[in-house]
Amino acid sequence: MQTFLKILRWSVGLLFIFSGLIKANDPLGLSYKMQEFFDVWGIRFISDNLSYYFAVMMNVFEIVAGIALLIKFPYKQTLWLLLVLIVFFSFLTGYALFSGKIKTCGCFGDCIPLTPKTSFIKDILLLIAILILLFYQKKVKSKIRPALGLFVLFLPTVGVSYGQYFVTMHLPIIDCLPYKVGNNISEKMKLPPGAVPDSTIVQMEFLKDGKSYFFEATNFPENFDDTYVYKSRKDVVKKGNGLKAEIVDFNLSTLSNVDTTQALFTSPNPYVLVFAGTIDASIPWEYLLTALHAKHKNIYIVTADKTGATRLLSKENILIADNTMIKTAARVWPTIFVMNGPVIMQKKKAKPKQRLKLRLSCLSV
Repeated sequence: MQTFLKILRWSVGLLFIFSGLIKANDPLGLSYKMQEFFDVWGIRFISDNLSYYFAVMMNVFEIVAGIALLIKFPYKQTLWLLLVLIVFFSFLTGYALFSGKIKTCGCFGDCIPLTPKTSFIKDILLLIAILILLFYQKKVKSKIRPALGLFVLFLPTVGVSYGQYFVTMHLPIIDCLPYKVGNNISEKMKLPPGAVPDSTIVQMEFLKDGKSYFFEATNFPENFDDTYVYKSRKDVVKKGNGLKAEIVDFNLSTLSNVDTTQALFTSPNPYVLVFAGTIDASIPWEYLLTALHAKHKNIYIVTADKTGATRLLSKENILIADNTMIKTAARVWPTIFVMNGPVIMQKKKAKPKQRLKLRLSCLSV
């Protein structure tokens, strides 16, 4: 029994640590996922900033709780806290699975995307494991001194908190997004092999001899004649197999609403995309753009803030894009992409002078 409990305890603890570390690599990504749940539930009073702080605290808690389970200090309290956490996670993944309104739960961030079904099964197994550990918690004794235990837990609390602050100011240490260096955006926009997209068919109902017959608008029977009397029609959504392109919303348009995406992808010359969802006046744009113009010829500002861009950056080439796409491509604003056609050659954070301003701008979406 002791061996079984030890294996179970280490499995649960390491899984929570692993899950927390992956999400701590990109806390903004987790905050966007949280905001997606809040939007679906109609909760409007929680701002993007508050979602971000929830995400940071959640990641710290997962990692520290996992470590506390491994060192068995404080053992019983940690198990109860993990039980509350896994019940909450099970509710989220269950909602994503049975409602169909959330495509991924973000349990392992963008690095290991899980389907709602896989996530829900994982959480149920964890729930069972934690309940077993709680039932037999008296059989496990901690030998660590309280002072040492507190010190051991204090170190990762500080480390993980600072690590998330660092990647918020810069970019994720491990880039798991489809917009990482070396990726071909055009290729990532293609459907994967075997993908069957959702489709809509028009179904028409006809009456003949007192019976109803249903035909697809494009597939009438050979013996169809005027003895069939039209009754109604409806659009029927035919679900695909869920396989989608990694990038589905990359579109760049000029201020006059002319799509220039393919023109850039086929450009023979390298160019620079500067992503910033909103154009924050507190960011030293002149300093940043002067440095860029000294090194690069073709520079484009990619933003969802048409008004701010035309007001503050009227001398620059401005492209309008979807804000969700910008948040996916660039966690920190502004982020600089050096492009060769559709291929991302370099992906950079802004210069150190912008660090404080970047954090404020990227959270004030």
